[in-house]
Amino acid sequence: MKIASLNDGTRDGQLVVVSDDHQTQRPCTDGTLRAALDAGRLVPEFTEQPFADTLCGAVLPRATQFLDGSAYVNHVDLVRRARGAEMPERFWTDPLMYQGCSTFLGPTDDITGDPDWGIDFEAEVAVITGDVHQGVSADEAAGFVEYIMLINDISLRGLIPGELAKGFGFVQSKPPSATSPLAVTPDDCPGWDGRKLHGALCVDLNGAAFGRADAGMDMTFDFGALIAHAARTRPLPAGTVIGSGTISNRDADGGPGRPVADDGAGYSCIAEQRMVETIKTGAPVTPFLQRGNRVRIWMEDETGASIFGAIDQKVSTT
Repeated sequence: MKIASLNDGTRDGQLVVVSDDHQTQRPCTDGTLRAALDAGRLVPEFTEQPFADTLCGAVLPRATQFLDGSAYVNHVDLVRRARGAEMPERFWTDPLMYQGCSTFLGPTDDITGDPDWGIDFEAEVAVITGDVHQGVSADEAAGFVEYIMLINDISLRGLIPGELAKGFGFVQSKPPSATSPLAVTPDDCPGWDGRKLHGALCVDLNGAAFGRADAGMDMTFDFGALIAHAARTRPLPAGTVIGSGTISNRDADGGPGRPVADDGAGYSCIAEQRMVETIKTGAPVTPFLQRGNRVRIWMEDETGASIFGAIDQKVSTT
């Protein structure tokens, strides 16, 4: 099943079930995804209407919470190598995770901010959970995934160092993220193996291929592990969004990764390309986002059809 939340002037949008070919929709009697998650069921009406993803807002405009991991430790390793810092061994066994902004942008909403803040995108896979009990195991946790979607975790790189230096985590450097137009149930999601999503997560920057990293490769912590980590000391209410962190692939020879233009998998954020540039040449070259830039994020199935629709945002700086 594929679902979307249409912009209808309300805070949470109108929940609809969308056909596999993205051509038609059926409204749901639950009204909103929040209501359906709380009720533990989703009831679509029989009447079909034309569907247009241009009318979609965020799948879940107001999540109960957003917990974003860093499941691709290759990305963390590159961050530390670019800074000349060693990688703690525990990072390979204990996931990194922060609590982000629980309100989400729609897939075509503008990215706003001051260019001096170092505006960046981060292409990620995310899941929406049902109610998860405290202390759930990683094996059991995977069964609490209700929907899978994509997100653009917008980061303000220039503000991050100052916040982390306080020792208390992200706040100002992590504004609202954007979701894909559609979310998909696990049983109907191409590439989903029960704990990971396999397939190329496509990122274009200003119309040029920037990232084609495989979301199923180099994922040190799968979603079962991430959910279990989040629920170790507290239950997770239905409507919790768990993010994978930036998708990041190594080269086949173990190298840090190459741009798509050099026959590599590219990158899922500008910061990673800048890290690789720093490691190879001593300094970053690629600039962060500027006014008028456009970022497009999507994933296709084996036939080339879009699975989640596309996040397509332009930068409208303040």
